[in-house]
Amino acid sequence: MIPERLSATFAALADPTRRAIIARLSQGEASVLELAAPFDMSQPAVSKHLKVLEQAGLIARGRDAQRRPCRLVGDPLAEVAAWLGGYRQFWEQAFDRLDSVLDDMKKEKKHARKAR
Repeated sequence: MIPERLSATFAALADPTRRAIIARLSQGEASVLELAAPFDMSQPAVSKHLKVLEQAGLIARGRDAQRRPCRLVGDPLAEVAAWLGGYRQFWEQAFDRLDSVLDDMKKEKKHARKAR
């Protein structure tokens, strides 16, 4: 995994508009007009967001006559998922420790009730 590519992916995903575009493209290809429809911004503003996503490698633009459909490219997202997966063990261990503490607290409470 190339750190610069991971940074570019996170930077591109930092913007809520770009995340919404990615979410829409996860359902299939769309034109710039289709992607711009739900936003209260100009088509050139949406095109700027698309350029950032394209530079990060998150989308690709095709050519279909006059239409330039955009599609999602999954590789950068898979790299993010793999990077985050490295931290899964940390969180699972932390939750296991928390479960253990909570179990101990329940046992202590149960013993305290019996002692009364």
